[in-house]
Amino acid sequence: MKRIITIFIVAIAIAGCTKKKETTVNNSPKENLRALWEILDERYCYFEERGIDWEGVYYESAPKLRNIQSVYGLFNVMKEMLDTLNDGHVNLYSPFDVSSCSGWYEDYPRDYSSDIIFSDDYIGDNYKRINGIYYGIIQRNIGYIYVSTFSNTFSSTTFKYIDYYFRKTKGLIIDVRDNGGGSLEEAERLAACFHNEKILVGYIRHKTGKGHSDFSEPEAMYVDPADSLINWTQRPTVVLTNRRSYSATNTFVMKMQNAPNVTIIGGRTGGGGGMPLSQELPIGWMIRFSAVPMYDCDMKTIEFGIDPDEEIHITDEDYVNRRDAIIDRAIEILDKKTK
Repeated sequence: MKRIITIFIVAIAIAGCTKKKETTVNNSPKENLRALWEILDERYCYFEERGIDWEGVYYESAPKLRNIQSVYGLFNVMKEMLDTLNDGHVNLYSPFDVSSCSGWYEDYPRDYSSDIIFSDDYIGDNYKRINGIYYGIIQRNIGYIYVSTFSNTFSSTTFKYIDYYFRKTKGLIIDVRDNGGGSLEEAERLAACFHNEKILVGYIRHKTGKGHSDFSEPEAMYVDPADSLINWTQRPTVVLTNRRSYSATNTFVMKMQNAPNVTIIGGRTGGGGGMPLSQELPIGWMIRFSAVPMYDCDMKTIEFGIDPDEEIHITDEDYVNRRDAIIDRAIEILDKKTK
């Protein structure tokens, strides 16, 4: 164990050599694992929804420290403990690796292929791109926008150009499949484009104590068209989703549910309804975790995803035939709405 502690001291020196203040915390493997467990025990927000016996998880994880030989071993023990949460917002950051959980989407259809979307059957080479947005005109004179991320800042000027480019189209497809999220503010600004009045879209709560059920009263969340980038309330619109529509994208879909002229199709979104926070461990690594839960208008958690208005999947036969069944269905819906 002395050898392991020496390795940890070296790791801390490397990770935090620019820090002037000294730490008085015991930086042994056991103390770091316990610190990680306690941070989540006090601040993680989905233990009850997930039915996790967090104390039991600790007592299953702690004996594994006996066999570790380095910081890599500690990282793996911590990662295995965190994986029991099956939460895409839970990540452990070290100087040599980042942990992530993929269990929340692995058992679901992919429902997306960029090769098909950017083929001549759909958008082809006839598209423009800016800040993670790809847009062009596809079959039946329909405007198609693929929003790959909400991590970039959207400009109202950009959307005015997009609006002009689509001026003769009869409807819009907003594709947020495989969009892993980003800024909640940018997701809200885009959702606001499709609302003609300020409306309630959900609720948010905050931790008020260390207990797993210690939360504030629900605080209302609204979509306000005053925050919008452009007014698209009169455009018939179909939103495309899949299981990898996650985090801020999940919230975007929640805020589009009651928008006029909007239909949501595809697969259930991935969830990620808890806003994440981060905290440092004694060793200098960072733990990111869901801390602030969000709910829909009926106070149902959105952590596990949002069902579309119409569930559509891409089959193996579709992939072979180079067809995107979700886009094809969106075109059919817009055709009927614009007859």
